Amino acid sequence: MAGEWRLGEVAEIIMGQSPPGETYNELGEGLPFFQGVADFNYRFPTPRVYCTEPSRIAKPGDILLSVRAPIGRVNIADRECAIGRGLCIIRASNPEDARYLEFVLRAKESQWDAIEGSGSVFGNATRRDLEMLPIPWPRETAQRRAIAHILGTLDDKIELNRRMNETLEHIAQAIFKSWFIDATRDGLPEGWRVTKLGEIADVNWGDTNVTKKSYVDKGYLAYSAKGPDGFLSYYDYDRAGVVVSAIGANSGYTWLARGKWSCIKNTIRFWATVPDISTEYLFFATRGDKIWPLRGSAQPFISQTDARNLSVVYPANGLAKRFGEIIAPMFDKIEYNK
Repeated sequence: MAGEWRLGEVAEIIMGQSPPGETYNELGEGLPFFQGVADFNYRFPTPRVYCTEPSRIAKPGDILLSVRAPIGRVNIADRECAIGRGLCIIRASNPEDARYLEFVLRAKESQWDAIEGSGSVFGNATRRDLEMLPIPWPRETAQRRAIAHILGTLDDKIELNRRMNETLEHIAQAIFKSWFIDATRDGLPEGWRVTKLGEIADVNWGDTNVTKKSYVDKGYLAYSAKGPDGFLSYYDYDRAGVVVSAIGANSGYTWLARGKWSCIKNTIRFWATVPDISTEYLFFATRGDKIWPLRGSAQPFISQTDARNLSVVYPANGLAKRFGEIIAPMFDKIEYNK
């Protein structure tokens, strides 16, 4: 029979600690270092920052749980890594229970959202909060293993699809680099020119009348300044488009939206309006944290005027259209996998 235990009864909880700033680097020296959820993916985090003097070290298979807003997000350490104050390590007392615990904690994410919204944990979860967290715990070991096996099989398929999508995106990026970046290293080829984004694309704000409060748990994919961030019961667009985060820490991040979708305020959206340019080409041409001009310091943002005046290379001979024709089926496959 299933009972209810406390997390601290079945796992060791190790709170993160941030080493001195001078020990961080992006050169791959030391252990991968994760401060919070910025580098989290569906299941495994992506190393970006490294640390030569780690204070708290996670082992492969440990659960990484965010303890600062957003609280309760889960990833798994797929290698030895260091963690900062924004995370903690959940280490199952019995390693064979680790996968079951992972699914339990993922299922608790919505509860942490509710606690954060109430203000009772003030954007932080303490060791005591985690130790006292009630979790369902079947008394029969075989039952926990069976649950973990069934859910794990489905999860492995999801992770396989995610990695397949990464591969498809890398292929598309490689084609773009070969056709358009390498081709312009020594200057623009004959017939190519530089133009403004607003001259070849419909550039406008997202729907400023819609906020996250109007999200529903069904409907059409909606984008906010954070990216794909929920669903709305209606859609604005049924075409390929590019959504740009226009305010906050993610300013300048771009996403390619396909099918039926919406985007809410704090975003800028655009799509190609000339026949020999594809929206897929514009998506790759405007990716990168140094592409978009940012205003402000405490709260960076992109103005609509700056977006429309953004310089974009205009290839000759319909090459940018042909690129879209090749890339579009790849992104159809990506959406199918999602």
